[in-house]
Amino acid sequence: MKDLIQLYKTAFLDGNDEVLGEVEKAITAVEKEKSRVASQFESATAEITSGKEKFIRLNADLENFRKQTEKERAKFTSNIQVEVVQSLLPLIDSFEKKNLENTPETEKEQKISTSYQGIYKQLVETLRYLGVGVVETVGKPFDPSVHEAISREESSQFKAGIVSHEVRRGFLLKERLLRPATVKVSTGSGKQSASSVGAAKDAAV
Repeated sequence: MKDLIQLYKTAFLDGNDEVLGEVEKAITAVEKEKSRVASQFESATAEITSGKEKFIRLNADLENFRKQTEKERAKFTSNIQVEVVQSLLPLIDSFEKKNLENTPETEKEQKISTSYQGIYKQLVETLRYLGVGVVETVGKPFDPSVHEAISREESSQFKAGIVSHEVRRGFLLKERLLRPATVKVSTGSGKQSASSVGAAKDAAV
């Protein structure tokens, strides 16, 4: 383009109209080509930008899909764990009931009892490994979200509204309730105010 402009200046000074015409045509052709290339560059830039935006959106969609899939997988796994552990709770109850009722008298009965205790210990350790915990009861304030009250009873040891007796254990899987603890709730020693008795009554219902 520089050379064409210089040639145009020289032809203009010399008054050479023929050369001027040819140079003007050449300059016009160069400008058109420049405009065409600029247009192509803008189009290519727009396509790149559009492609980049599409890639960002696609990447975001894939990330959301991955997170949703992971969330659903974790929920599914958690539900399976809950079902498995819940199916084992009656077995825990049976072991504990049998342990309370069983009083070995002979050496053979003692061996059987020891064998049962070994199995029970393994079961408890497995549940603990899975994240199973016991709902705290006696001495704790009655909490309807984890306790199920079956009765109220006077207690000189516990204030009104405090769990005084555990009837059946409750269990948690990490922070998820598997089974509420069945409990009895204290109404106090009988000397508390009517309002505190009413509060304990409402809590135990």
